[in-house]
Amino acid sequence: MLVTIIITLIEGIEPGLIAGVGLSIFLHLFKTSRPHVAVVGQIPGTETFRNIERHGVVTDPQILSLRVDESLYFPNARFMEDLINSKVAANPEIRHVILECPAINDIDFSALESLEAINQRLKDGGIVLHLSEVKGPIMDRLKKSHFLQELTGGVHLRHYDAVASIKPGLVIKTRDSLKSDA
Repeated sequence: MLVTIIITLIEGIEPGLIAGVGLSIFLHLFKTSRPHVAVVGQIPGTETFRNIERHGVVTDPQILSLRVDESLYFPNARFMEDLINSKVAANPEIRHVILECPAINDIDFSALESLEAINQRLKDGGIVLHLSEVKGPIMDRLKKSHFLQELTGGVHLRHYDAVASIKPGLVIKTRDSLKSDA
């Protein structure tokens, strides 16, 4: 807003508005190109999953659960690929990746291609990709592509259901008990 006011005062209304709109578009693309993605774990005694950095949760070293807090489109599609690749490379125990998708309100062709690439790369490494909490319009887009036919895992209504389908009846250790086992 300050840039718009200053340019309007110096150059006039049209250049000020153009600069304001251009800067707004740039800032939006910049902000959404690196979406917040949280590693989530289960709150003990519940079916609820939350950010491992903010809550006392339990996790399984073979399952990487990621909550994506932004729509997926061309500026952030590659970021998601790189993030998942780095998380999987950092932990060779991972056998399943679950993308929790409640905040994904839109997905474009670039993001669909990235999901396909993620799925294929994980498959090549012997890792299964699952999706959970996918909204109806996003599911419609996925059904129109061939992604669901190639998806190595499943699409689950709730994140808890995704974890339960991987390891039914699993007792997940707390982070503190994992430290004491070492």
